[in-house]
Order: sequence, then structure tokens, then C-alpha cells
Amino acid sequence: MKYRQLGDRGPKVSTIGFGTWAIGGRDWGRTNDKVSKRALHEALDKGVTLIDTADVYGFGHSEKLIADVLKERGKGEVIVATKAGNDFYDATEEDDKGYGPIRQNYDKDYLIWAAEQSIKRLNVDVLDILQLHSPDLEKLERDEPWEAMEILKKQGKIRYAGFSIQSFKETEQAFLLDEHHGLLDCIQVRYNILEREAEKELFPKAQKYGLGVIVRIPLLFGLLTGKFTKETRFGDDDHRRMNLSPERLEKYVDEMEKLDTLFKEYSTYTKAQISLAFCISHSACYTAIPGAKTPQQVFENCVSSDLAPIPIDKIPSLSY
Repeated sequence: MKYRQLGDRGPKVSTIGFGTWAIGGRDWGRTNDKVSKRALHEALDKGVTLIDTADVYGFGHSEKLIADVLKERGKGEVIVATKAGNDFYDATEEDDKGYGPIRQNYDKDYLIWAAEQSIKRLNVDVLDILQLHSPDLEKLERDEPWEAMEILKKQGKIRYAGFSIQSFKETEQAFLLDEHHGLLDCIQVRYNILEREAEKELFPKAQKYGLGVIVRIPLLFGLLTGKFTKETRFGDDDHRRMNLSPERLEKYVDEMEKLDTLFKEYSTYTKAQISLAFCISHSACYTAIPGAKTPQQVFENCVSSDLAPIPIDKIPSLSY
């Protein structure tokens, strides 16, 4: 496992992290907490030091699983990055059906309160990284979310402040880095070998201000593992029923076929490992956080950290 400092001001992290949306128990089909905990242990055994989560994942369940595992083995150098801004506290299991946020709430008082709830669930004194969780643009044009993060830093409740940028809004929201880069330490963005919008404006600005980039959805909801076809369909309890609809799936599978030459060149490794290595090969990207449900998936993901860099400029931008 390789490690990098997350930007100019962030902590040292593994280049492959662990995204815990799937193990929260909502939105990704059925999960098993015992298997999820084994997956977390496998990640730590393989040198993963960045675990990414959010308060809304499983309505707090993901954070509790992380807390259980870290209690069993000690936190050590592990960095836990969580998120706030999607208010689920008055929701029921039937609300929202597991698709998308419950209700965006970026009021200052709410964000401070939500951070305190994450501190309790994670059983820590301070949050390593707190990220604004993919807010709509108009929410970020207000002062309150930024004031909340500044207050939380001054109060010692968070060490680092981050901003998880909404999918495919990178270009629109890049200007926010000009205004708030002094507060932010890192940003999280949707980026993978088929979706490269972030390379246009966001990555150059992140590098300009020394912000550490965390890559989310590096495997495009599992599609870049190569296990899906145009006929793949997802259950009602799986958000991919919408994010990988039949129309999108057909487009993505066609585009993925254009990468066959690349995959053959690195045939010693799986498509997933090559795709992850691609993400962390970009000079702006410090770490990628693929999701995983099982120890085997974690093991396969971690191999990517040791691959030689994949030349970004030799791969055509196929999608956005």
C-alpha cells in the first residue's frame, strides 16, 4: 500500500481507501453486518488508512459499524472522513425508498448538531474530516454552511474540512474553491475512467490551492469491474436501478468496450484494478475510495495501490 499527504494541509492517507456507503445497509441491496465488519478488518490489515462514510449511510449505521471495528483493534493512524447535510433524522425506513438524500439541510445550527451526532456514533472526540455532502449549488451560495465548518474547526470538533462536490456539477461549483479554499483542506469528486469532467476546471483549481482530491465512484457503481452487461438489472432496494438505468447501462457498456486495448495491455490485473490505478495516476488525485461489501473485494481493490501509474493523456475522454 502506498501513502500520500492529502493535499498541502491534509493528513497522510492510503492511496486506496474504503467507501462505506454499501455497508450501511441501504441503497445497495442486502448486506450482512458480520461480513461488512470483516471487510473493514481486511482493509485495515491491507494498510488502508482512509475510511469514507456519511451520517446518512444507513441512517447512521455505517458510522456505527466503523466505530465497532475501530474499538476492536484501536484507531491508530486511521482517518475517518464523514459527511453531513442530508437530514434523515425525521425519516422512516419507508421515506425516500433509499434513493437520494432525505432532505438537504445546510443551516449552520443543523450542521454543527449533525457533526456532534457523528462524533457520538463514531465514538471519537473529534472528527478527522467532515465534508459537506453534495449540496445543491444554491445551498453553497449562502454563508451558513461555510460558517458552520469554520466554527467546528475553531471548536476543535473537526480537524479538516472538506466538500463533496455534487455529481457532474464540477465545472459550475469550481468557482467556490476561489472563495473558500482558505477553509477547505480537501474535496471529494466523482471521477473515473469513463467520467472525466473534473479534469477540466476542478482539478486545476484544486492543485492551485493545494487541496487534496478524494475520488469517489472510481468503479462507476461496480460497472468498471466488468461484471455488468446491457441486460443487467437491479432490485428495488438498490440505487443502481436508477444510476445505472437500462439506458445509461447501454451507453456505459459501449464506452467501456472502447477501453479493451488498455485492459489487454495491463492484462495481469483486473479491469477494476486498472480503473482504480487510473484514478490515482492523475496528479491532482491523492486517493480513491471504492466501495466494498466483502473482504475479497477489499483485497482486490488494495492491489491497485501498487500498480505503476497509467498515463492519463493516452486515454481518450469518452463520456462527459
